[in-house]
Amino acid sequence: MDIQCLTVKLLRHKITEILIPHRFQWSAKRMHHFKNLVHTIRFTSPADSDTMEYKMIGPEHSDQVIEHLRHNFFADEPLNKAAGLCQNGSSCAELEDHCAEAIHHRMSVMAVDVKDAGTCKIAGVVLNGILKPDDTAKALEKLDSSGDAHFRKIFEMLHRHNLKHNLFEHFDVESMFDVRILSVDSSYRGQGIANELVKRSVAVARKNGFRLMKADATGIFSQKIFRSNGFEVFSEQPYCKYTDENGKVILPVEAPHIKMQLLYKAICGDEQDDNAKTH
Repeated sequence: MDIQCLTVKLLRHKITEILIPHRFQWSAKRMHHFKNLVHTIRFTSPADSDTMEYKMIGPEHSDQVIEHLRHNFFADEPLNKAAGLCQNGSSCAELEDHCAEAIHHRMSVMAVDVKDAGTCKIAGVVLNGILKPDDTAKALEKLDSSGDAHFRKIFEMLHRHNLKHNLFEHFDVESMFDVRILSVDSSYRGQGIANELVKRSVAVARKNGFRLMKADATGIFSQKIFRSNGFEVFSEQPYCKYTDENGKVILPVEAPHIKMQLLYKAICGDEQDDNAKTH
């Protein structure tokens, strides 16, 4: 255990010593002591340390990023889970192709933990792509030749919803910055990494002159993160209302995830984001 983790563990033990014997004796002095300890833990957490670096993802990182996704996003994402698309650590050829396409656009960002000398572990990634007006219709047509029924089930819902609720027509834009996948390693969750990845994606979109960003947020946690970064809900698809001709729910997503949200964020070209550095 490194010194930082040991420090946090000792501080948490100290909080327990304060809370348990004196849970009904909250003097002003004890409350002040408790607040100081909580503040110390917040600013000693791994997410706030100097070991986390944020970098642009290039094609040379593709294998490492896909491996991260196999052990996190592929099995954990609500729609993937509901469709039984893949298990933790397993591969999914069509989903990996979808990810590789986003990486090829060179708009994606990763969080890398470099605390161990000579090693760089991916703590999280956000895969972003460039979306043109005809891309979604073409992707829907391409699904007809897909050999993976689970993959088709997921992306047919996403593509049809985007075609029905057309952001291109509504905002009169020729291209959009598409936030496609947001994933954080399970051992790093709860540390603000996903939020930081979205912030940096906004900076990348602004730097490259995009007027509009979009995201298909399929889970409650990603929806909260996007909204906290200024994204607004354009339309929603409740999972319980996405049914086949017999009224059976096609994607029985587990609670607390109850709907997919199509979110957008308009970007002002002259606005500066001093908090997000992309390099």
